[in-house]
Amino acid sequence: MAEDLFTAAADERAAEVAPLAVRMRPRTLDEVVGQDHVLQPGSPLRRLVEGASGPGSRPTSLILWGPPGTGKTTLAHLVALAAGRRYVQLSAVTAGVKDVRAVIDDARRELGGGGAGTVLFIDEVHRFSKTQQDALLPAVENGWVTLVAATTENPSFSVVSPLLSRSLLVTLRPLEPEHVRVLLQRALADERGLAGAGVSAEALAMLTRLAAGDARWGLNALEAAFGAALTAGSTTVDVGHVEQAVDKAAVRYDRDGDEHYDVTSALIKSVRGSDVDAALHYLARMVEAGEDPRFVARRLVILASEDIGLADPSALLTAVAAYQAVQLVGLPEGRLPLAQAVIALALAPKSNAVIEAIGAAAADVRAGRVGPVPSGLRDAHYAGAQRLGHGRGYQYPHDSAHGVLAQQYPPDAVVGRDYYTPTEHGAEREVAERLVRLRRAVRGQASPSGELQDPR
Repeated sequence: MAEDLFTAAADERAAEVAPLAVRMRPRTLDEVVGQDHVLQPGSPLRRLVEGASGPGSRPTSLILWGPPGTGKTTLAHLVALAAGRRYVQLSAVTAGVKDVRAVIDDARRELGGGGAGTVLFIDEVHRFSKTQQDALLPAVENGWVTLVAATTENPSFSVVSPLLSRSLLVTLRPLEPEHVRVLLQRALADERGLAGAGVSAEALAMLTRLAAGDARWGLNALEAAFGAALTAGSTTVDVGHVEQAVDKAAVRYDRDGDEHYDVTSALIKSVRGSDVDAALHYLARMVEAGEDPRFVARRLVILASEDIGLADPSALLTAVAAYQAVQLVGLPEGRLPLAQAVIALALAPKSNAVIEAIGAAAADVRAGRVGPVPSGLRDAHYAGAQRLGHGRGYQYPHDSAHGVLAQQYPPDAVVGRDYYTPTEHGAEREVAERLVRLRRAVRGQASPSGELQDPR
């Protein structure tokens, strides 16, 4: 009896000193925000949590994949609570095969003694070696433990196939700013959190931006800022308290206002103008202010075609790779591929020939310069097409010695129109020389022994 009272008191004390993010962990699925796509009525995860305690039920092992602070640990707790099972947590950073096997042995004894079983939560499972992951297979296969593994890396590459095939993969999305704001406001109103505390609108906006979709970071920063406010004799958190708590100056930046558009415009124009240092400055302002890194990456993808194009054909590949890298690793690491892309694009030779070309072609289409497709280019594969003359007279370029021959491709209305005008910048200089030869060849203006013989 005394031991039970001591344990209860210890648990109560632990709850009091736990970080705000732990105290405010959702207790039901309805309190989870930002993951509606995996919590719809009837979804596998909701059925697992809500039906896990039913007669004869056997909870399925889970792999939760998503950025930091999106609810992976919370969902693991909810699975354990719903199943009424013992909950054990390991971190792949510190645990080894010995620790895993010890948990499995305890879980088997629990089952042998008539217990409800064990939910084993492994955080950052991608840090486990293949051997460590293989050690989990018998326990998962035989139901000795219900595994809930969390990872911020693509499980297809970081989790061994046998373990992946025995688990339900749940992909969590980054939290949007409004989701983080809801959680911060909930913490300010809840008795488990900072009930009675206040926060200025500017401080709340700053915390929301800096959290960058990581609810745990946002809640812990709020708690630290509230501590700074109490030290200063106030119960209301302002921007100064946030700056003091997170050691960051408040960057004037409103994601929905002028500053957002002005800094974005300055970034793009600096890259276009080949000022790599100014471009990095504006990138840093956006990242430090909590701008969505995917937004920055999307703008760089557009810029790669609009302002560089074929002057450096690798520019688009670099920008797309940066976008994919940001999707994979998130912030803060995602700032590195973003910076690499900004530097590469700023240093690249520039050309706006691509946007000019598609703009000129679109202008002709809007002006009605279309006309019928030449009969030789029309689809001749369906029944009756040849009777209509489709494909008649078409010459297959690969039948010629150099893969290019004289033939009309555009409709009559735009024959001879030149849309693409390459510059003399970077690799586009070579493109310009080749284009002259190709145009002369396909338009029948090259002599048999001249450009037509070597159009490329």
